[in-house]
Amino acid sequence: MIKPKETAPELHINLVNGTTWRLSEQSPDLFTMLLFYRGKHCPLCKKQLEELQNKRSEFTDRDVNIIAISSDNEDVAKATYEEWDIDDIPLGYGFSIDDAREWGLFISEGIKDEPEYFTEPGFFLVKPDRTIHWESIQSMPFARPTFDHILKGIDYIKKEDYPARGEA
Repeated sequence: MIKPKETAPELHINLVNGTTWRLSEQSPDLFTMLLFYRGKHCPLCKKQLEELQNKRSEFTDRDVNIIAISSDNEDVAKATYEEWDIDDIPLGYGFSIDDAREWGLFISEGIKDEPEYFTEPGFFLVKPDRTIHWESIQSMPFARPTFDHILKGIDYIKKEDYPARGEA
């Protein structure tokens, strides 16, 4: 598990638009926000990503790059992109379970119509030097941080030059 102030693992992820996204190539002034979601099977993820779509400009205005990532395969991810209202969200797919473990994400075994294995939700703010500044990792799909709270947190971090916490 990576902790705040540690360097994030390099991340190369395929996007539904046919390109490859690399963490090392991100150059926001403030943060890159990685939002790991459970996958197309999750109605809470749909709601969360559609809310992110509605808040996207607020992140952009704060110099925060965003990406949403799941372990779904390419076909499922493309269906997600087409069916959900997330036109401006870079959507990554094929995130391996081994890589998810390196990031400290919880892994669940599917029940009912879920994939065999998938990641539980996680959120990371990564500084331009690739160090982790803030992370929130869930073991359940419920009670995720709201984007309004995250935006207020980003504002406070920027205003007060608030350091990463939780590294000890």
